[in-house]
Amino acid sequence: MSPRACSFTPVCCSAPRPINSEYSRIYAAAVARRQADQIYNLSLTRTATVSLGKGAPGVIGIGRVKTPTLAIVCRRELEIRNFVPVAYFEVVAKAKVPSGEFLMRHAPQERILQRAKAQEVVDSADGFAGPLAVRVEEKRQKPPKLHDLPSLQKLCGSRFGWSAAKTLELAQELYDGQGKKIITYPRAEVRYLPENAIDDAPKIVAGLREGQTFRAIPMPEPLHIRNGAAGSFHDKGLEGASHHAVIPNVNTIGALRDVWPRLSLDEKKLFDVIARAYLASLMPDFRYRQTSVTLDVRGFPFRAAGCQPIDMGWRAAFPEWTPAEEKGDEAQLLPALRDGESAKLSEPKIEAKETRPPPRYNEGGLIEAMQNAWRFVDDEALRERLKEAKGIGTPATRAEIIGGLKRQGFLTAQGKNIVPTEAGLSLFDVLRRADPDLVDPGVTARMEYLLDDVVLGKQEMVGAIDAVCEVAQRIIGKLTESPRGGLPLLSGRGGSGTRPQASSMKSRAGNRTLRRDLRGHGLRGHAGGRRGRRKRFIVVFIFYMDAFGAPLGADKAKGAAVIDRRLPSKSGKGRKRRERHVRKSKLRPNVCWHIQQHSLLC
Repeated sequence: MSPRACSFTPVCCSAPRPINSEYSRIYAAAVARRQADQIYNLSLTRTATVSLGKGAPGVIGIGRVKTPTLAIVCRRELEIRNFVPVAYFEVVAKAKVPSGEFLMRHAPQERILQRAKAQEVVDSADGFAGPLAVRVEEKRQKPPKLHDLPSLQKLCGSRFGWSAAKTLELAQELYDGQGKKIITYPRAEVRYLPENAIDDAPKIVAGLREGQTFRAIPMPEPLHIRNGAAGSFHDKGLEGASHHAVIPNVNTIGALRDVWPRLSLDEKKLFDVIARAYLASLMPDFRYRQTSVTLDVRGFPFRAAGCQPIDMGWRAAFPEWTPAEEKGDEAQLLPALRDGESAKLSEPKIEAKETRPPPRYNEGGLIEAMQNAWRFVDDEALRERLKEAKGIGTPATRAEIIGGLKRQGFLTAQGKNIVPTEAGLSLFDVLRRADPDLVDPGVTARMEYLLDDVVLGKQEMVGAIDAVCEVAQRIIGKLTESPRGGLPLLSGRGGSGTRPQASSMKSRAGNRTLRRDLRGHGLRGHAGGRRGRRKRFIVVFIFYMDAFGAPLGADKAKGAAVIDRRLPSKSGKGRKRRERHVRKSKLRPNVCWHIQQHSLLC
C-alpha cells in the first residue's frame, strides 16, 4: 500500500438555510467528526491488520478515540505492575498545652528512608518543650460546580459503584421517561447555566422544597446568585456547547411530588445528587477558620493543622459528606492556642509506611481521564491550549466506547475498577511499538481540539478533516514500513468482539465470507430490500479495497466494476445493470464522493 495525498471536497454539504444559520457550525462539526472517524478508524484498521497482523487470525481494530482510551487503562496497569514500593518513616508526637492536647507530625522536606534517622527525630522530640508558632486565617470555599455528564458518571461510580452506562441510562430515563422528565438534557458537556436561567432559580428551589428531603436544607433569602467563570451562570462558558449543565427541569418541578413515587431507588439517588448540587450553587460560601501550628524541635520541624467551621453555607446541602483533605490529622479539633504559647511533646513514635501505586480507574475516573486528556501531553504550551478542549470523545459516546472495549475483550471489570485483559495489553504493546501516536491520547486530543474549533467558527470543516487526513496518512506510512508478523495473542481474546481472519478477504470472495467479514466489523446492510444492502456493501467494500491496496478505477464505472467482481449477485442479470446502479448516483452523497475520489486513502 502506498497511500496518496488525502483531501476532502464534500459534495454532500449544501449551504444551510438562512433560518438555520445559527446551527450551521454545529452541523459542520458533526459532518467533520463523522468523516474524520471514517478516514481514521476504517483506514487505519485495515492498514494495521495487513501491515502488523499478516497471517494472524485477528483483526487489529484502530479507533480515533477507542485506541487511546485503551492506552490510558493499559498505561496505568503497567505503571501499577512495574511499581516498586519504597519504605519510609514518619514521626508523630503528642503536644500538651494548658488548654488541652493535640497531635503534631514531623514535616521534613523529603521523606525519611532510614529508620535510624527517624529514631534521631524521636530522641530529639521526647520531652522537648518550646514556643508554638500559631497562625489563624479565615477562609472561604465556593460550592462545587454543577454537574455535566462526566462529573455525574465519576461521582456515581465512586459513591454507588455504577458503571458509566448505568448512570447515563438512569439520567436519560429521568430526562425523557414516561411521566418523569424531571431533569434537563443529561448529555451535558459544560458545568455552567445561561444567565437567563437565573429567573428560574426561585421556582426550582420552591419545587424542590416541597419534599421533606430538600426542605431540611437551609436556603438563603434571597438566593445567592454567582455569575462569571467562578459561578454557575456564565454565558461565555457555554460557547461551543450544545447543552448546559444538568439541573432539575423548571417546567416539571411543580409535579415532582406526583412523580417521586414512580421513581426507582437508583433514580431517586441520581436525582438527589443533581438537586443538591443545584441547591448548593445558590447557597453562601462555606466559611471556616484555618489554624496552622508549627514547632521547631532542635532543627526538626513539627506541624499541626485544624479547621473550625464558622458558617456551613453550601456544606449544609451535604451533611454526610467530608472532603478527603479533612480526614486524618487534618480533621482534629485543636484546643484554643496562642502564638508563642509553650507546648511540651511526649510519646513520640515512628510510623512505618510504604509508597503506593496510583489507583486503577473505575469507569467514572476513566471518563474524567478522557475528558482531561491534556494531562497526557508533555508540551507545556500545548497542554495549556488543550485544557480549553473537551478531551477525547464526547459525553454521549464515552460510555459506549468503554462498553465496546469490554465487549471486544480488551477491558474487563474487576470489582468497581476497569483493568485491561492480556489481549488488550498485547494490542497496546503492538501499536505502541509500531507508532506511539496510535496510542497517544494527546494526538487524539489535538484532533478533537480542531473539531471543537469548527463549532466555535475558528476552523473550517474542510481544514479540520484535512488535518485528520494528514495524521492518518503519516501513521499509515509508518505502519507500512513496520516489520510484519502475526499476533497470536489477539486471536484468543474473549467477549463478543470476535473478528474474522484478516486473510479471508484476499483468499476468498464468496458471498458467505464477505457477509461474515462485514458482520465481524459491526457493519450490516439496511434491513429492507436488496438495493439497501448493496448500497452499504458497496461503501464498505470500497474502504476494504483501498485499505488492502487494490486499485480502484479512475472513474465511477471502473470503480463499480472492480467492486462488482467481489459482490455477490442473485439477480443473474449481469454486470451492466449493477454498474448503472452506481452511475445513477442513488447512493448517499458522501458515498458518491468516496467513489469519485477513489475512497479514503486517495
